Amino acid sequence: MLTALLLFSEGLDSHLAGLILKEQGIKIIAIKFITPFFGWKYKENPSPFYEKIKTLNFDEGLIIDITEEYIEILKKPEYGYGDYANPCIDCKIFMLKKAKELMEKYKADFIATGEVLGQRPMSQNKNTLELIEEKAGVKGILLRPLSAKLLSITEVEKKGLVNREKLYSISGRKRAFQLELAKKFNLKEIPTPAGGCLLTDPQIGERVLKIIKEKRPLNYKTCQLLVLGRHFLEEELWIVLGRNKEENEKIKRIVENKYKTYTLNVPAPTAVVIEGDPPQNFIKDLLIKYSKKAKNKISKGEEVFLISQNV
Repeated sequence: MLTALLLFSEGLDSHLAGLILKEQGIKIIAIKFITPFFGWKYKENPSPFYEKIKTLNFDEGLIIDITEEYIEILKKPEYGYGDYANPCIDCKIFMLKKAKELMEKYKADFIATGEVLGQRPMSQNKNTLELIEEKAGVKGILLRPLSAKLLSITEVEKKGLVNREKLYSISGRKRAFQLELAKKFNLKEIPTPAGGCLLTDPQIGERVLKIIKEKRPLNYKTCQLLVLGRHFLEEELWIVLGRNKEENEKIKRIVENKYKTYTLNVPAPTAVVIEGDPPQNFIKDLLIKYSKKAKNKISKGEEVFLISQNV
């Protein structure tokens, strides 16, 4: 059986790409690459991903954490950033290279994506799509089923293993044709166009760029913290505060005593000191500012004190 490794963003287009190929009797192995900036919800709970793969009748699903390698791309992308901290072109090249490395292990014949020609001006124009193929070393083995008829023919099409006539020539940003295909394949829930990268979020994206520009610690743990809480960034100082109970718990799990953490003797945020050695009164005042319980206690003349959580 012919096998395709599908880069599965969970957007509508990658759903359809897999279903179009599945219709031709091709084995689909859906790969979900994750970092704290996309797909991270599956790190602790992968079950919904595998349920989705089963619902779509794909043959297998893989969740692969690429954070460590991705950090180096994020720090200095060869082809620059999008609107914020999203290194879209470098990201796609990297993921295709990773997929290519997996082909032998999973006995795959080619790689597939849900990319649509002209859908994104930066990363999906014809010149960029060709550049990505060349740089990733996947020319001839990368099939984009939604726009295949507008692009160079792949080896599996040349050999007649994939019927090119049953592929499509979609281009542009309109989704009308994709929605028609979704009906054809009886998709009960129509997913959003893409998987959702937090690096395109204005607040998080600008924060990440600031960290990179100022050469602050960017590692496996700080990447996870960058998408949470309130961040206080001053010269030689970086403190993160959780905004609610859920974030406080997440922050404590991430930190695991690598950084100093504090809270108050009343319900208050968890504070993580990533950089610097601020006076304890500074941290205490910061926590009081974001704790209603602490303010109420102080207004009654009761004592509020700092608690170190590194015990």
